[in-house]
Amino acid sequence: MPPLKRQVSEPLLGPSDPPPFEFVDRRDMTRYLVVADHAGNAVPASLQGLGLAQRVFSEHIAVDIGSRATAMLIAQRLGASLVMGNYSRLVVDLNRDLDDPTAFIPESDGVAIPGNRDLGVDEKRQRSAAIFQPYHAAIDNLIDDFLLKGTVPVMISVHSFTPVLGNRRRPWHIGVLWDKDPRIALPLLEKLRQDRDLVVGDNEPYSGHHHADYTVDNHAEGRGLANVSIEIRQDLLHDKAGVERWTALLVDALTEILADETLYKSIESDPIDFRGGNLNGNP
Repeated sequence: MPPLKRQVSEPLLGPSDPPPFEFVDRRDMTRYLVVADHAGNAVPASLQGLGLAQRVFSEHIAVDIGSRATAMLIAQRLGASLVMGNYSRLVVDLNRDLDDPTAFIPESDGVAIPGNRDLGVDEKRQRSAAIFQPYHAAIDNLIDDFLLKGTVPVMISVHSFTPVLGNRRRPWHIGVLWDKDPRIALPLLEKLRQDRDLVVGDNEPYSGHHHADYTVDNHAEGRGLANVSIEIRQDLLHDKAGVERWTALLVDALTEILADETLYKSIESDPIDFRGGNLNGNP
């Protein structure tokens, strides 16, 4: 049943709705920032579930399954500040430029999204103002504060991916995504590949080169900050033990990497073309 058409003059978020993002401030502990764009699956009550069954919001098209718990635990173990989106990417995708047609996606993995059908400019603008802009402003403000205090932070972006997409099985357990800056990604790939039982993707199953990587492109690469995006296969994060295992593995690898003082210097946006890997897909 498609949702009833609502008036844009009505507030998008009501008193029972969660805030657009969750923020854990650990600036006094470390120089690390963990972000998780697709950690939430909330939908504003005013959007009436986008006309979808509630079960859809526990599926991969609505949320990066396991990413919330994993990002929280990684940030806790590293002592990092944390910014996580609370709303489903079906409402607005926080990791897309707003001009990207998938920012307000009308269909995802074969599932039609009635509440996103024929969205007008004003409706998109309202979702952006209520959810997208506050999330990205929080990240910007945090980085600004680091820089004003003379500290250049690093950014770690946490995502998860579905084991099968479009009838294609994905063999990777984990993917390391990067574009112009290899300072974290390459040593992380090397450390992860020391475990012969792991299938580790270099810009797989998505690529850091792809334009649909708004958060890292905008906040980290745009300022020359060392960064990496991490994708973990969702079936490996389905329980507490899985989250713990992958957190321990990543924190162990990242702790040594993040001790490198050269990471805490801003580089030019593209001093060398470090690009490698593939150009497939959207993170």
